[in-house]
Amino acid sequence: MSYDWHWGVFLEAASARETYLDWLLSGFLTTVEMGALAWILAFFLGSILGVMRTANNRPAAFIATVYVEVVRNVPLIVQLFLWYYLVPKFLPGSWRNWLFSQAPATTAFVTATLGLGFFTAARVCEQVRSGIQSLPHGLRNAALAMGFTLPQAYRYVLLPISYRMIVPPMTSEMLSIFKNSSIAATIGVIDLFARTRQLNDYTARAYESFIAVILCYFIINAAIMLAMHLLEKRIRIPGFMGN
Repeated sequence: MSYDWHWGVFLEAASARETYLDWLLSGFLTTVEMGALAWILAFFLGSILGVMRTANNRPAAFIATVYVEVVRNVPLIVQLFLWYYLVPKFLPGSWRNWLFSQAPATTAFVTATLGLGFFTAARVCEQVRSGIQSLPHGLRNAALAMGFTLPQAYRYVLLPISYRMIVPPMTSEMLSIFKNSSIAATIGVIDLFARTRQLNDYTARAYESFIAVILCYFIINAAIMLAMHLLEKRIRIPGFMGN
């Protein structure tokens, strides 16, 4: 196949003040920001739901189970459209007014971040639940026998050990949240994938545009895998994680 590669296209002017490379970097930063904020939300909400599913409290376990089953069985793209078009209608008036007073891209960013975070929280919940349930049953009883309350047993004993054991699957979920963020372009988020489509439309350089976006996602994922690998080595507990 004969193709005239032109990587210098990224240095060409896209507007009076920006090059196509600036567009790509802008989308890159938006993807990183959206993924990071969504992960923070998913981690904390997923941890709470995971505790609810293992706390021997039937109402709490039922609520968490229903949440997980509903969210995991509805496609992410459907949930993002619900967050963008439907959820704002149920917000308090002041919140709704603030949200729609923003630029359309900001409104899309906020709703997409929330939708992505709540979607991933259901998956994080299952990782946390499996981590807690994999611990010896006597560990919880030992903590309670030492005078810990149940919340203290989770906070100081069960969750710290569980988190160390589930670093590998949590790494996969973190990688997924950044890759899934590309779907947010469907509701107007100007992320990395949306910028790549713009580059292709404006320059007619499909190969260069999509190779560039692949490299950008690779950089994000490689950085996450390296960071989580170092974290796993640092927090490894002998006897619990193959040592």
